[in-house]
Amino acid sequence: MSKRRNDDDIDNTKFFSAFTQSILNLDKSIRWVGITDQNGIIINERDRQGLDPLLTIEENHDFALNTITRHKTRLKFEPKMGELTYTFKRYTKMSRCLIPINIEHHQYSYLILNMDFEENNFDKIIIEKIIPLIQQEKKKFKHES
Repeated sequence: MSKRRNDDDIDNTKFFSAFTQSILNLDKSIRWVGITDQNGIIINERDRQGLDPLLTIEENHDFALNTITRHKTRLKFEPKMGELTYTFKRYTKMSRCLIPINIEHHQYSYLILNMDFEENNFDKIIIEKIIPLIQQEKKKFKHES
C-alpha cells in the first residue's frame, strides 16, 4: 500500500509540473501559475522564465489562501447565479485569475494565475486557451487523501 501511495504521489507531481508548464506556454502574458487544493494550499507553482516576480513565494502562498477563502464565501450564491467559470482581478501592476477545477464529490482544485497588466485579451486567453486545456486534462487531477 505504501509503494502505491508513493507512485501516485510521483505521478501527481509529474502531472502538476507538466500542467503548470503547459499553462505558462499557452500565452506570453502569463507570469505565474499555481494549482491549489480546496483549502488554498499550493500544490504546484511555476513562474515564467526570465521574469522578475512581483510576489515572493510566501506572498503567493498567502495570496492563494486568501483568494480561496474569499471564493468559498461566495459559494452560497452559486445555486442562483450558476457555477463560477473564473474570476479576474486587475491590479495596477498585474492581473490575477482564479479558475475552479471541479474534481469529484464537490471537491475542488483551483488554478490561479497572474498575467501582465498590459494584456487586454484576458477573456479570450482564459476562455479559448486555458479552460479548454483544463477540460482536456481534468480527469488527471487527483485529490490526495
